[in-house]
Amino acid sequence: MELRKEVLEEMSLLRERTPDVTGSVACTVDGLPIACDLGAEGGEQAAALSAALLAMSRRMLTMTGQGALEETLVSGTAGFVAFYAAGPTIVLTVLAGPGTNVGLLRLEGRKTAAGVAAVAARKH
Repeated sequence: MELRKEVLEEMSLLRERTPDVTGSVACTVDGLPIACDLGAEGGEQAAALSAALLAMSRRMLTMTGQGALEETLVSGTAGFVAFYAAGPTIVLTVLAGPGTNVGLLRLEGRKTAAGVAAVAARKH
């Protein structure tokens, strides 16, 4: 099975486990989209921004000695966007609505990122 399809399956499982998730995108650390569950528009832009934010987050942690990246969580007035390193080559970005159980989002986001990383490792 191709990488895109298996990653989309992981993203679908995330939506099943976390009802407040409204979409997600997986991309390479260079910003190239792998799989998108955001609707018809915005996948390429979201992928590029996700890769940039992951790089900045990793750099900040390295600079400040805070360890390895687990996630970056952005909170807005209309919901949340969480970014996860899914292994060394993939970024998983998850969107969630307002009122989201952030603990559940973090738990399930990390689980999905690990699943995506495992899929990528099998494909290489």
